[in-house]
Amino acid sequence: MNKVLVVGGGLAGLCAALAAARHGCRVVLMQDRPVLGGNASSEIRMWVCGAHGKDNREGGICEELFLENFYANPSHRYSLWDGVLYGAAIEEKNLLLLLNCTCQSAEMQDGRIASVTGWQLNSETYHTVRATWFADCSGDSILAPLTGAPYMYGREAKAEYGETIPPDVADRKTMGMSCIFQIRETDHKTTFVPPKWAYSYPDDSCLPFRDHGIYSNFWWIELGGEDDCIHDTDRLRDELLKIAYGVWDHMKNHGDHGVDNWELEWMGFLPGKRESRRYRGAYVVNERDVLAGGPFPDVVAYAGWTMDDHFPAGFRYREGHPTIYHPAPSPWGIPFRALYSEAVPNLLFAGRNISVTHAALSSCRVMATCALLGQAVGSAVAVMREDGTTPATIDIPKLQALLLEDDCMLPGIRREVAPLTRLAHTTANVLQNGLDRGEENLFTCAPGTPIVYEFDAPVSLRGVRLVFDSDLNRDYHNMPCSYPLQETRFFLPRTLVRDYTLIFSHPDGTESRLHVTDNHQRLCRHTLTEEVVRVTLIPEASWGSPDMRLFSFEVCGEAKA
Repeated sequence: MNKVLVVGGGLAGLCAALAAARHGCRVVLMQDRPVLGGNASSEIRMWVCGAHGKDNREGGICEELFLENFYANPSHRYSLWDGVLYGAAIEEKNLLLLLNCTCQSAEMQDGRIASVTGWQLNSETYHTVRATWFADCSGDSILAPLTGAPYMYGREAKAEYGETIPPDVADRKTMGMSCIFQIRETDHKTTFVPPKWAYSYPDDSCLPFRDHGIYSNFWWIELGGEDDCIHDTDRLRDELLKIAYGVWDHMKNHGDHGVDNWELEWMGFLPGKRESRRYRGAYVVNERDVLAGGPFPDVVAYAGWTMDDHFPAGFRYREGHPTIYHPAPSPWGIPFRALYSEAVPNLLFAGRNISVTHAALSSCRVMATCALLGQAVGSAVAVMREDGTTPATIDIPKLQALLLEDDCMLPGIRREVAPLTRLAHTTANVLQNGLDRGEENLFTCAPGTPIVYEFDAPVSLRGVRLVFDSDLNRDYHNMPCSYPLQETRFFLPRTLVRDYTLIFSHPDGTESRLHVTDNHQRLCRHTLTEEVVRVTLIPEASWGSPDMRLFSFEVCGEAKA
């Protein structure tokens, strides 16, 4: 059967489902909400963060989705961002999407998951999915209590893993959840009347150490770390809404906060979570691993956010800033052993529920990292399907090569260039080095400049792989957190090559051409069958840069005997 069920449609689940489907698996994606994206969706609206540092922005499917959004959604409407994620899912022929479908039960056979059943609210239908592999990307690890898979909850004691961040005694406290709101600037003065049930904060002393500026995204409206971040969610939402409305009332009606012309446009009624159940995998990544840079032989993803450890009291913490930013290297590697269950052989997971301690989670819980983890899990399932292996016996170098080919950077590992590329004679040698980021690996030229690959004898060409410059060091997120009258911060990177032509020169002197216009992606592939003696790439226009900028021009196929 070799079917895959992915539970949870946040960025981790979507990327897992897309990766598995694109590499030949039959995939069902079960999502309990009407939209995809999780914390990044229109229902929660947290911007997507990832690794800090030069050239460390996440690539792969995550970058693909961002670039598609910049192109298709230039007005930055959240419902259209939802549509970009939805479109990515429904366009995959191997992927069946079940929205509004809540995972309710699991059937076990001989210690393995045999099936999972979900209830689809709108259609009043039960769906039972039988599969070979199950990937839990739900955040709350819903398959853990349904299958008996071991999991962790709360903060470990310092001594358990030799860490410095946790308390001396283990507890069940976590980072909390947030309801954020969104504001929009108008061309006139606006008023706001708070609901009677909202809390009141008459002066700034009521919001100590809380940055409530226009572009803060109000992440600190947070509760739940001292409660149960799963079963108390609805009660906590009610408190968070009282706080959120009260904060906007404070900004509009108590003191000068520069928001006279701003209005409350949207309020989040679905809390965005940071932490709850975490699976216990074949390895538990801890604070010491993070600080060492995670030099794991089975690295399949990376993180690079600081160890951003929110105080469990959240909004009620009044002794200082509501979080501590413990330093962490960027990037640091995450091993495959942290992405599959130690006890249920066909259960994998990706997102904030992977096998890490509380301290390590504080550096790898942000959504761009979760997207990389999802792509790693989806790609792993495809490798295991092809080879007939298990998580414990998977061909790690093969998985790593697949991820690198799909533009996922892996710390310390260089992508192997296709042999046919190495045979080609060119003056643009930097395009053949297997390094697809970093200014030192960038080839630039004027528009219309031919980049020529010559072969000593005819070769059988099967495909072309191109990596353009999408400005991995840009300083803006996927979506805004507030909307000024003139929004100029979010745009399709000017550095991207927009139009280009590929020319295939045949042994008989004829040529064939492939012309691409309005390209807006970093990674571009073309599958074809051609017998050639020369391949020429002509980058013709960008989205604004005067230079044509690219990292890779790779040809694959075979030299003829």
